[in-house]
Formats: sequence, structure tokens, C-alpha cells
Amino acid sequence: MPWDAVSLNDGTMMPSIAFGTWKIGNGQGPIDQVEQALSVGFEHVDTAQGYRNEAEAGMALKESGLARDEVFVTTKFSGMGTINSSIHGSLKNLGLSYVDLYLIHHPYLALPYIPWAWERMEKVKAEGLTKTIGVSNFEVKHLTVLLAHAKVKPVVNQILLHPYVYEKQFPILEYCKANDIVVEAYSCLTPLTQNPGGAVDKPVNEIAARLRAKPEQVLIAWAKAKGAVVVTTSSKKERLEGYLAAGDLQLTEQDILDIDVAGAAGAPGLAAKTMLRRVVGVALIAA
Repeated sequence: MPWDAVSLNDGTMMPSIAFGTWKIGNGQGPIDQVEQALSVGFEHVDTAQGYRNEAEAGMALKESGLARDEVFVTTKFSGMGTINSSIHGSLKNLGLSYVDLYLIHHPYLALPYIPWAWERMEKVKAEGLTKTIGVSNFEVKHLTVLLAHAKVKPVVNQILLHPYVYEKQFPILEYCKANDIVVEAYSCLTPLTQNPGGAVDKPVNEIAARLRAKPEQVLIAWAKAKGAVVVTTSSKKERLEGYLAAGDLQLTEQDILDIDVAGAAGAPGLAAKTMLRRVVGVALIAA
């Protein structure tokens, strides 16, 4: 399946689809889910300090029997302590001596002085605690400040990306492309999971019927067509297999345009829901 690894701006190779542990909770469930994802072919696990399930992800990695270099591991600094103390805590939770990618989870965590925070990230990389570093949820204004002072350029920016926010996120996509920063897309299935009945349903369902695929596969293929690395999740084995199979879908330029246009029309209540998620997210990070 054509989920070819992408080359980051420092030469690191990263699998282009990841299994994410956001919202999957704690305990045996997430251990089983991560292990299941690895068993069906996922080679990239994305977690975070703030998800509070790094230990479960680490247990699944151990129980999978896979060699360390067979799995790309991403985690994030979520503001629970300093950047230095947090990476050591994450590595302890994961049972690893290094992660492949370490991200600042949100620009609020780097304020009031982004360059100062980024210097700490560069130090983590220099100490070999992570192979490479990046950011998450950064807007153009944050990236501009960071790049003006960075000695090491961020390799990725992980952002919310689905058809209903594509128009809003487009400047970030263009800025990242111009500066050789890979975009990672999370929550790309939102039109199905959070906003069913919106304008995107019609083109997605029609494309799915024509390609004999499932709507979620079309949305994943859409994100891939935008050049993004996809971060997704499911507790169901057949859905995970479907996500991997979505790498084979070939959307036409018209397919992509139809989804873009429908996404620009918006979904009922999306703006309010997006604002609520941001408020809740900031509150969780502050807590």
C-alpha cells in the first residue's frame, strides 16, 4: 500500500500514517489497541504527555515484539513540567531511551517567548533524547517567530485538518510547504464523526460509491492528497485495515475540488464546536 515514508527536512524518514492515542483512555484497552494497530501494519505511534497513556503505548510496544527501529514513536510536551523534565518523564513512561519525534503540543506552551522554548527543544535533540523535533497546532504567526530564531528547523507541524477547516488552515499548509515543514493531519474524519449531515457528505459518499470504498477511506485519501501525514485511530481491526487500504485510493482532481468546495460551505454548528474544543484543550493543558 502506498503509504510511503516521507523524508523530513533533516533527512529523517517518517511513516506517513500514524496510529494516535488521543481519546483512547487508560488501562488495558489502549495497550490492546496500540498492539492491534502495530499488528495490522501501522509503523508509527503518536502519543503525548497530555494524553496520559504513554505508559500504555510503551507496554504495547514492548509486547509487540518489534525491534525499536521498526516503530516510529512520536510524543509531545504538554506543559506538565519543563521541557527537559517532561521528555525524561515521557521516556520513562514509554520504556524507551529516545523517541523519534518530540513536539511542542500547543503554541501556548511556548509563550511568552517561543525562541526560548525552542532552544530547550533543540537541547533535547542535541542530547539524543529525540531524533528530531517539531510543533503542533502552530499558526503562521507562531512559525514565523520560531523560524526567525531557530538553529534547528521544526520538521513537522501537526494540525487539525479536515474539509470543513481546510480553507482556514490553508495558509498554514502553504507556509509549511514553502519552508519544508511536513504537515501532520489529525481528526481528518471529523465530517463523519462529529458533523454528519453536512455538505461534505454528498461528494464523499458519491466518491466512495464510485471507488467501492468507505467514506472514511475517502476522507483519509483526501488528507493524503493534500500532502499530509495522517494521524488516525480506531478500536476496530477492520477499520484500521481500511485506513491502511485507503493509501491505494486515487482521487481525481475533481474529487478533491468537490470535497474542498463542500467543506468551504461549512457544517452546522462547526464554529461553535471548534471553539469549545479549543477552550477545553487549553483548560486541560493548564490543568
